[in-house]
Amino acid sequence: MKPAQIKPPIPFDVLEKIDIRVGTIELVEDIAASEKLVRLTVDFGDHKRKVLAGMKQERSRPNEIEGKQALFVLNLEPKRMFGEVSEGMLFDIGYADGIAPVLAVPESDVPNGTRVG
Repeated sequence: MKPAQIKPPIPFDVLEKIDIRVGTIELVEDIAASEKLVRLTVDFGDHKRKVLAGMKQERSRPNEIEGKQALFVLNLEPKRMFGEVSEGMLFDIGYADGIAPVLAVPESDVPNGTRVG
């Protein structure tokens, strides 16, 4: 893999607007109408959310990530897909570069809802 060019610089205050938090993936459910999407139920400590993630084609067993902590963007506008609403975005590593994606995870367990930064 050849790394992509670095994107143009952004002001630091733009980065501070993105709310990235740790959550534990409690449940992974198939969305039958979609060839790519699964529904994640994620615990963020003070609340749970449904987050849709396009991982069906990259993982033979998407439910293998149940119980794992991962990073999520929480302050995106909700997005409706295949009759479902996604309340965030799962961070993964590799998809944009055409390699099999892996979860962006904390080094060790931290409380759900812990912010990045």
